Amino acid sequence: KPILLEARDVLGGKLAAWKDEDGDWYETGLHIFFGAYPNVQNLFAELGISDRLQWKEHSMIFAMPNKPGEYSRFDFPETLPAPLNGVWAILKNNEMLTWPEKVKFAIGLLPAMLGGQAYVEAQDGLTVSEWMEKQGVPDRVNDEVFIAMSKALNFINPDELSMQCILIALNRFLQETHGSKMAFLDGNPPERLCMPIVNHIQSLGGEVRLNSRIQKIELNPDGTVKHFALTDGTQITGDAYVCAAPVDIFKLLVPQEWREISYFKRLDKLVGVPVINVHIWFDRKLKNTYDHLLFSRSSLLSVYADMSLACKEYYDPNRSMLELVFAPAEEWIGRSDTEIIEATMLELAKLFPDEIAADQSKAKILKYHVVKTPRSVYKTVPNCEPCRPMQRSPIEGFYLAGDYT
Repeated sequence: KPILLEARDVLGGKLAAWKDEDGDWYETGLHIFFGAYPNVQNLFAELGISDRLQWKEHSMIFAMPNKPGEYSRFDFPETLPAPLNGVWAILKNNEMLTWPEKVKFAIGLLPAMLGGQAYVEAQDGLTVSEWMEKQGVPDRVNDEVFIAMSKALNFINPDELSMQCILIALNRFLQETHGSKMAFLDGNPPERLCMPIVNHIQSLGGEVRLNSRIQKIELNPDGTVKHFALTDGTQITGDAYVCAAPVDIFKLLVPQEWREISYFKRLDKLVGVPVINVHIWFDRKLKNTYDHLLFSRSSLLSVYADMSLACKEYYDPNRSMLELVFAPAEEWIGRSDTEIIEATMLELAKLFPDEIAADQSKAKILKYHVVKTPRSVYKTVPNCEPCRPMQRSPIEGFYLAGDYT
């Protein structure tokens, strides 16, 4: 009978969302569910909520910075299996890559396709940029595709991201027919995804407690967990303990007696990456958008979506609400919401040249919310893979969970 402890007063962690005074939701992140996520789909199926995934057409849509307001698409035909559907999508797109660039890109990727998982793991020591240079892939492939992909996967640029991260994604996308197909949740994550989990736990006699933050992991004389001491003075004992805190928070909780154990010591290299999620409600329905995830290919923005189109609960026939991932965010995380919105509007003026102006002389902002996550998913820089822990720790009855495990 599990006891689930949530540190904050809201469910979901990195999926958390809040309702404002108008009844509108704003979220920690713009969350996409890929066809290549079998475990997540199994979870939805077990909870009986698979119909809450809104699957979009099988495409990847990129803004064209050199042609403001225009988009380029990679369309994966439903009639072809993987990897043919992916090859077809790349070959059919002629706006982003020339034929010579496509050929050099394909040749560069051959070792990954033929070498399998062993090759992918061996690339952990290289950044995306270093790998591209080593494989003779043209710089324009980096500029046109991989900057956007790196920011979408880990909120950082290709000169920092480990190539292993990109190859894992590419392998799944190329090996699974629906691997790169995307779905949006049909509403806010706490109610539409987290509450069914809570209801399931409670139906089996378990409990979920909000506002239950761990202060210290207390140990027995033999080094095993005695109990979790919470900040309100409560002590929680159990037969097994699973810690799903982000890596930066968990490192602060590691007891002194465990710190020299290599399993815990290796975590020092793992740190969270900052990211900002921006929501802007406009006074009109924007026309230059899709019912889909869009790659902005802006230097400040990663991906965005018009949630008044893409999400059933947020649907609005008269106004658009753009939800945007602001990344890389390291230089911006300490800046004011006003500065972040001003910078976002400058970028949106390029994506919507006929509809948005930075001075709001066209579409006007009705309101906005900015959600900052100073430490989000772990930063997937080269040589991190050996530091990632297995979920079963060397401490009997103690387990880790989270994006970094």
